[in-house]
Amino acid sequence: MDLVGIGVLLIGISFLVLAIYFARVLNNLASVISGVDQTVEQLPNQLDKILNESGNLLHNSNDTLADVNEKLETLTPYFRIVGDVGESTRTLSSSLVDATKSAKKKMDKVDPDIQNKRLGGVYGTAALGYYLFQRRNDLKREIPKRSTRKIYEVGERKAMEIEQMKSQSRLENTKNNV
Repeated sequence: MDLVGIGVLLIGISFLVLAIYFARVLNNLASVISGVDQTVEQLPNQLDKILNESGNLLHNSNDTLADVNEKLETLTPYFRIVGDVGESTRTLSSSLVDATKSAKKKMDKVDPDIQNKRLGGVYGTAALGYYLFQRRNDLKREIPKRSTRKIYEVGERKAMEIEQMKSQSRLENTKNNV
C-alpha cells in the first residue's frame, strides 16, 4: 500500500464519519419535525376551543354591557337632579357672595360710630327676640290662661329693661371709642 492507497483509505474513513454524523443530525431533525407535526395536528382543535371561549366571552361582555346601560338609564335622572342641585347651590352661593360684597362696601363707607350703634341695635333686637321666646315658653309652662293685661305689663317692663341695656351699651361703646 502506497501513499495513494492510504490517502484514499483516509478519505473513505472521513466520508464514513461524515455520513454517520449527517445521519445523526438528520435523525434529530426528523424527531423535531415529528414534534412540529404533532403540534400542528393539535392546533386546529386548540384554535376551535379558543374561538369558542372568545365567542362566549364576547356574548357575556355584551350581556354585561347591556345590563350596565340599563342601570345607567335608570340612574341618569338622579345624576341630572344632582347636577341641577349643584347648579342651584352655585347660583345661590354666588348671589350670597354678591350680597355680602355689596353689604361690605356699604359698611366700609359708614362711620364707625354709626356701625356701633347699628350693631348695638342688632344685639338688642336679638336679645329681645330671645327674651320673648324664653318668656313665651315660661308662660306656657306656668299658667296657660293668664290675663293679657299682665302679659302686657310684663312686656312693658322688659321693653324698658332692654332700652336701659341698649343705652348702657351705647355709653360703653362711646367710652371705648374715646
